[in-house]
Amino acid sequence: MFRSLAILLLTMTTVALYAQQAIDLRGALQRARQHNPDLRVLQQDISAARADRTTAAIKPNPVLNMQLLHMANPVDQAPGTNFFNAQNTQYWYQVTKPFQVAGQRHNKIELADKAVERSQFDYEEAARNVYRDAASSWIDVWAAQVNLNILLEGKRNIDSLVLINTYRLKNKVITDTDLDRTQLLAEQYNRDIVTARQSLLNELQALRYLLGTADSVFIALDDPTFQSITLPVDSLLASGTERRSDILSARKTIEVNQTNISLQKSLAYPQPELGAVYNPQNTTPYLGLYGTVEIPLFNRNQGQREKAQVLELRAEQNLLATERQAEAEVTAAYRTYVTQRANLSGYQQNLEKSARILNSVRYSYLKGATSVIDYLEAQRSWLDTQQRYYATMEVFRRSYVNLLYATGMINQLAEQ
Repeated sequence: MFRSLAILLLTMTTVALYAQQAIDLRGALQRARQHNPDLRVLQQDISAARADRTTAAIKPNPVLNMQLLHMANPVDQAPGTNFFNAQNTQYWYQVTKPFQVAGQRHNKIELADKAVERSQFDYEEAARNVYRDAASSWIDVWAAQVNLNILLEGKRNIDSLVLINTYRLKNKVITDTDLDRTQLLAEQYNRDIVTARQSLLNELQALRYLLGTADSVFIALDDPTFQSITLPVDSLLASGTERRSDILSARKTIEVNQTNISLQKSLAYPQPELGAVYNPQNTTPYLGLYGTVEIPLFNRNQGQREKAQVLELRAEQNLLATERQAEAEVTAAYRTYVTQRANLSGYQQNLEKSARILNSVRYSYLKGATSVIDYLEAQRSWLDTQQRYYATMEVFRRSYVNLLYATGMINQLAEQ
């Protein structure tokens, strides 16, 4: 009985821990890739493009034409017959089929195939922006959680000091003013903690939407994803200008428009319609052929052909602009990343130094070697250093994400 209960409790604990497993940046991007509601909507664009491909491959349907003629003047009708007699009637049965010439069907299919490929690149570009938003929201949660943890740690230090000063006031070692100063700082911490908790809840709500989940989300404060990027700037520029989804989409758009030019040229040729005719006239059957074709005197698809040329030129100019933009974004993101990485590496010493100073002043105060003002000033200095350090780390992490976004490597991180 007790063994079964223990196993049940262990299983429930394991499940609870798994459900509350901390999410690092890579895990957040992977969840956004699978469950983000905006991406799920955009996935339907690819399905719609595939449906257009199916439409392009469909051949024109045959056309059935039926006619019935009766002799309207009774004088002309065959003797001894009525109005509906076959001798006074002509029937016309015609079956024809339109034919696509000059590679029209082939061009439609090729255009649809390239449109499907472009829709996939467009989806990847939309995903790149969603991943950036998810990563930014993850950092917002991380920053809010770190700020709350700093305030809680500072509050614990001040609460212990309030207890000590309360005891020391009873023994008349300190004055009422010293206790009031300590309590005032503790109350300020309480107000800041309330604000920090609300901010954390708001950021978590935004992150849950981007990850497509309604469950509680817990992030990993120590995330190994933020490792130093050692690739040279040339390699990063190559990644940003060769493999970024918006550039791939722009290149595919050129191919789409080149194929559209071929399609519009082929549509300048009229589509013939050919078929057979069965025509019983007054009980005498006739067989024949039927054919019709539009005479292209006025309409030779001039407007669409001209438009296709303009769209192709526009696509080429858009590719050049997108490549220049990618180069500028990667260069700026890399410079910012290098700068913030250097700032963060130099701040670690300040963090350790402020902690040593606080412990030293705390020890001196408890021994009566310094005043409460010195201790509270050391506490404020410690808090300021902690917040500045993690603010610097936040800026570094944002620069890291921006570099991944600018180079397109953020998509690779989400798919790993």
